[in-house]
Order: sequence, then structure tokens, then C-alpha cells
Amino acid sequence: MIENDIYKTIRKPAKGELFKDKNSKFYGYAFPVTEEKQIKSHLEDLKKEHYSARHWCYSYQIGTETIKYRANDDGEPNNSAGMPIYGQIQSYDLTNILVVVIRYYGGVKLGVGGLINAYRTGAKLALETAEIIEKTINKEFQLKFEYKNMSKVMRMLKENQIEIKNQTLELNCLLEISVRKNDSSKIFKLFDAFFGVDIVEL
Repeated sequence: MIENDIYKTIRKPAKGELFKDKNSKFYGYAFPVTEEKQIKSHLEDLKKEHYSARHWCYSYQIGTETIKYRANDDGEPNNSAGMPIYGQIQSYDLTNILVVVIRYYGGVKLGVGGLINAYRTGAKLALETAEIIEKTINKEFQLKFEYKNMSKVMRMLKENQIEIKNQTLELNCLLEISVRKNDSSKIFKLFDAFFGVDIVEL
């Protein structure tokens, strides 16, 4: 799924168009997520907003090199809701994403085939409105050096366009940096060869 050190996710939450089938209404939502506690929070918010709905079915995938996913039918027949939603996440080749499709029951049963189609369509409509972006898989390193080497270190960071995540600038300086995975061994060697700088992978 992941080409090299790039993956696809969505920039911000998105809401799809309403899908209707035999009086049942389906609302699809997509959220960027990186950890499971965010999923719980989004589901709680949607249950407050759609408190009279019957089902809140969802699927998520988190991670880049180690993938974690889940599909939840929330009371619908087995594999008629969560897996069709997950199928859309896969067909758009996304990760770090939660897709929820909410159903208001219209009084007429749709059957398993109808449910699969409705939940798949609800997820697709949400993903069609989402802004899909590419991100790089990064590695984090800590640099430790004396203050006198600050200007040299900063120049190397700037020349290599390296992002600083955290810094403690005292007599001994600590910098946490984030480096694109494909460049990580080159950057590690660069600083490892720099006298007066200790580099460790976080």
C-alpha cells in the first residue's frame, strides 16, 4: 500500500452528501486520526449530534508501516456495514483515517445487499468531499551538543531542510528533529560524523 516513504490521508474532517434508500438516510463522515482515543471522541460527538439515529457504523485504519484497522457493524448484520466502509478506505489508499456512516432507519429493511451498497456509498460520498494529501513517513532523532556548536548545527539543519520538533537551548543543547525516512540514514551519518554532536534515534 505504501509507496516508498509516502502515504495518503485527509487534511481535515469531511462530511459527505446524504444518501437515501427506501426511506433510510445515511450520512458519511471522514476524520483524520493518528490514535484510537481520537476515534472514541469523534464517535461520541457524532452520537450527540445524531442522537436519534439507529446505527453509527465505522471503520478506521491507523499507521504506516505497522497497520491497525477495525470495522464495526454497530448492530447491523455481520460484515454489511463496517467492511464495506473499510473497502472504501482501501480503494482510496488511505491511512490515519476514520470513516463513520450514520443510519436513520426508514421502516423498510434493505437486506444485506442493500446495506452493503448503502454503507459503501455513504463512505464513498464522504471520501469524495475530503481533501486527500500525501505525507512522508518520518523518523525522529535527538541531537545533543554544546551551545558553542549551535550555529554549525543550525546551518546543517537549514541546508538539509530538517524540521525541529522540540528544543532545549542551555549550556548543553537538545534538539528533537524529524527526518523523512528515506533520508534518515544519510542525516544520521552526517551528524554522527560531526565532532561534538551526539545523535540518537528516538
